[in-house]
Amino acid sequence: MDLESLRGEDVRLPAGGMVTADGEGGAARPLWLSDGPAPFGLWGRIRAAHARTGLWPLLLEPLGGDGGFRPWASGELFSGGGSRPGDHDPEAVLAHWWEGCVSVGEEDDPLSAEERLAVTAPYGAAWPGRAPGRAPAEDPDALAAEHADVLLSFGTDARLGLVEAASGAEALAAVGWSGPANHEGDTARIAAVVADWERRFGARVFAVGFDTLRLSVAAPPATPEEALRVAAEHFAFCPDNVWQGSLADLAAYAGHLVGADEWTFWWD
Repeated sequence: MDLESLRGEDVRLPAGGMVTADGEGGAARPLWLSDGPAPFGLWGRIRAAHARTGLWPLLLEPLGGDGGFRPWASGELFSGGGSRPGDHDPEAVLAHWWEGCVSVGEEDDPLSAEERLAVTAPYGAAWPGRAPGRAPAEDPDALAAEHADVLLSFGTDARLGLVEAASGAEALAAVGWSGPANHEGDTARIAAVVADWERRFGARVFAVGFDTLRLSVAAPPATPEEALRVAAEHFAFCPDNVWQGSLADLAAYAGHLVGADEWTFWWD
């Protein structure tokens, strides 16, 4: 990782160092991590230099209540040996996840078939397909920088991470993040869908936690009808947002997506 490439870009990195990925036998160092909280305003300056440096900034949040800043400082990263985001068709990935979410599982499944179909009404078991994209109402990168600074303004202890990657979606796979492992074991498939949202909705990855993901969204759905299709994608991508959230079905969840310029996901 060429940190020297940031020289001359109005970027002064705080103290930090490279993190070795435990999952790679000590051979891979996919992440530079600051020693302390990320400085205000730095995310946007590093993002603005990305085209020249190839370094994607991330605000990295730890597992709550953990003193080891997991999984980042602890090196619980798995950056090699898997597939790549470009190997996957996001439509097919979403449809596959959807099918798994609407199917009744074993005898101890807490939801009956009727209860599962009620959650995904009006679509029921039928995958509705991806929502149409929209033109961004504002610059996606500037919006992402704003969201990064808003997160830091809340007093979070998020640290700055740097990853060599072509985009935020690619950075999720390149760094070896495994937050959605209980839903999807191959982060490249998660990244493929996020990359598709980057194209269709002007989404940008700005913060990642142990099992959470924050995206800024420059072209959110503008009507309830658009939002319902996007809600179906969110449910397939991260069913815990609905199953374990306060909004019990897609229609209720969709109501909170209209005009929402940040999408947050959490996997149990």
